[in-house]
Amino acid sequence: MSDKNKNKNKAEQERKEAMKRLREQRKSSIQRAAAMVKTQKKDLKVLMEKMGSESATAPELAEATGMDVAQVIWYLATLKQYGEVVEGEKNGSYFTYKLVVKEPEEAVA
Repeated sequence: MSDKNKNKNKAEQERKEAMKRLREQRKSSIQRAAAMVKTQKKDLKVLMEKMGSESATAPELAEATGMDVAQVIWYLATLKQYGEVVEGEKNGSYFTYKLVVKEPEEAVA
């Protein structure tokens, strides 16, 4: 094996070892982030199921889901930003929100 190949293999091995150490150091952070994403996905699913085809305010959704109102507002703002919900009329101090009905995409032939 030439010196060039040996140096390349050594550099590759060092990179792999460095990545292994980095993953080990960040293991707990990665696990916390993964758990948070899992919780958020579950919360969003519950929230969207509770909305159904009806309009609702953040406090109504919070009561129906058992979530904190501030958390529901945060999720609604995110869903609105990505076009998943639309803001409706104001009901008391809060706006109502409704899921956006998406048309099924046609299959490409």
